[in-house]
Amino acid sequence: DTDRALVLLEEYCKKLRKPEEQQLKKAIRKVMGIFKSSLFQALLGSFKKKATRHGTTSHTSLPAALACDVLGYPKD
Repeated sequence: DTDRALVLLEEYCKKLRKPEEQQLKKAIRKVMGIFKSSLFQALLGSFKKKATRHGTTSHTSLPAALACDVLGYPKD
């Protein structure tokens, strides 16, 4: 879910302290802002409804899966 993705991204951001990592940290914070936006939440809700109607839901949420992929974490 989105909350899990935000937690993972926040944890990763806390580790970014070097000057050369600040651009990445800024980009991750932008992604976090997008995940928190009402537009993203509405689109995600629409996606979930459509996937449910077509029987294509999975146990892994889209935002959490994306965060795990980017950060190299296991999806479990």
